[in-house]
Amino acid sequence: MERRPQSGQIYRHFKNKLYQVIAIATHSETGEELVIYQALYGDYRVYARELSMFVSEVDHEKYPLVTQKYRFELVNLKEETKEAPVSQEKGDEDVSKKTEDELIDGVHPKLMEFLEADTSEERYKILSTMGDIVTDSMIDTMAVVMDVVIPEGQLEDRYDDLKRVIRTRQQYENASRLR
Repeated sequence: MERRPQSGQIYRHFKNKLYQVIAIATHSETGEELVIYQALYGDYRVYARELSMFVSEVDHEKYPLVTQKYRFELVNLKEETKEAPVSQEKGDEDVSKKTEDELIDGVHPKLMEFLEADTSEERYKILSTMGDIVTDSMIDTMAVVMDVVIPEGQLEDRYDDLKRVIRTRQQYENASRLR
């Protein structure tokens, strides 16, 4: 399948919300393939949808104002533009240190860089520059991407906890390369 999603990829739903693919699962009774994916906003709910529906085109008769071709489209973080309208989630008002024009579809560019990073070293460098703009929502999103839990608490403590987790992974990655 040409548009087959892969674990870890980030997609934009035609209603302009971001989701990360967790896995492609097989229904135990029907054998049908399902995409398991998680919202990168709000309460970070996890969903399952038939693969064929996930990669299908938008029903433009039902949604005539939608310009996106497919129901879910892969987000290419390097090629993202700043043209789409911004819809910030409740509780993210302190993201306003960046103007709406500087946000990419409501997501801070530094967060996009973090999501795109391939190594813990890259993630740590990016996170270290985010101290003055990081929000609880950003920390939650980064934690989901890294498959870790950062406990609730003071923002500064959560930020430090995430940096510690990444630093630990970085040391593990470096040790693995030396073998």
